Amino acid sequence: MKKIVFLSILLCLIYMETSAQGPIKIACIGNSITEGPGRDNPDSYPHVMGQLLGKAYHIQNYGVSGRTLLKKGDFPFWSEPQFAEAQDFHPDILLIKLGTNDTKPQNWVFKDDFKRDYIEMISEMRKSMPDDGKVYVVIPVPVFRESFSISPDVMDKELRTMLYEIAISTGSEIIDLYTPLLPYADLFPDGVHPNKEGLRIMAEHLARAIRL
Repeated sequence: MKKIVFLSILLCLIYMETSAQGPIKIACIGNSITEGPGRDNPDSYPHVMGQLLGKAYHIQNYGVSGRTLLKKGDFPFWSEPQFAEAQDFHPDILLIKLGTNDTKPQNWVFKDDFKRDYIEMISEMRKSMPDDGKVYVVIPVPVFRESFSISPDVMDKELRTMLYEIAISTGSEIIDLYTPLLPYADLFPDGVHPNKEGLRIMAEHLARAIRL
């Protein structure tokens, strides 16, 4: 009987300690695909992912349309207030889904800087994260046809390989959204941006990977 009481008290203490720590904070950095129909729109994949993961997680959407990872890109994410906001959030988990806009010709001329800039972004964000925080390099969804000057060839043949190399060199986790979304070209009306159903599929894959 005493053992049962002791175990009950111990379980209560563990639960209270976990509850006191608050939800796990996830920051989603990205471009228009992350921003979605709007950062607070219920169809954006960070919002859907939050519904799937439940109350144990607190997700913030820091997506900004048209932004690049490259510092020399036409619209670098580095210059946006959302970059500082993501740091101030002190996330436990960081999802970086940038690179699609970097494939545009005016940006990809600086491709030799891509790895260095990406590694620096991870380093800067880790300064605001706990020691056991996780960084996920997200392999972007496919580009099914050239649109907005975004190149499917650069995405397929160059950028994806770089992202895997970056994840390995920085000890980051990888979530591949390219492969699972390949069969769903019909969910990308303009060849680049997924519709509501496509965003949900993305959210499901991300939530599943985070739970592992």
